[in-house]
Amino acid sequence: MAMASGCKPLPISSMNHVSILCSSVERSTTFYENVLGFVPIQRPGSFKFDGAWLFNYGIGVHLIQAPNPQDLPRKRDINPKDNHISFQVACQDIKEVEKRLHELGVQHVHVQVEEAGIFVDQIFFHDPDGFMIEICTCDNLPLVPLKSMPTTMYSLCQCGPKKLPKKDYS
Repeated sequence: MAMASGCKPLPISSMNHVSILCSSVERSTTFYENVLGFVPIQRPGSFKFDGAWLFNYGIGVHLIQAPNPQDLPRKRDINPKDNHISFQVACQDIKEVEKRLHELGVQHVHVQVEEAGIFVDQIFFHDPDGFMIEICTCDNLPLVPLKSMPTTMYSLCQCGPKKLPKKDYS
């Protein structure tokens, strides 16, 4: 469906949750609790399928039991360009994240990217069913709109002052 330019967008206030099909709700709940710090919350009892709701960091994770777990996609190599969800950490915590993943035996890939002298660390790993997760310091990069938008540029990272690349952002 083609959208007309200048069309008013939907009145969205924030992202609410990510739904993830899993082969074992119990195993995935344990992972999201113990590795990522999510907390199980009450789920509507009217649902006629197995699942769990978890919440933290202002976002929910809804785990849904796959009716045929054998049909779930197979775990693939860790590829930062694959579909994934990303969680922000403070710059000083990225080494602790990697240490903890190593202690837990979670295979991961650590990538550092640089843009105009600003460095961003990204750690990628899979949940028990192969869903890709990223932990990053992406807030190091300033938000630079490519066209006018109703927000201002800002960065939440507390790693030091940010210098915008010398470009015309108007």
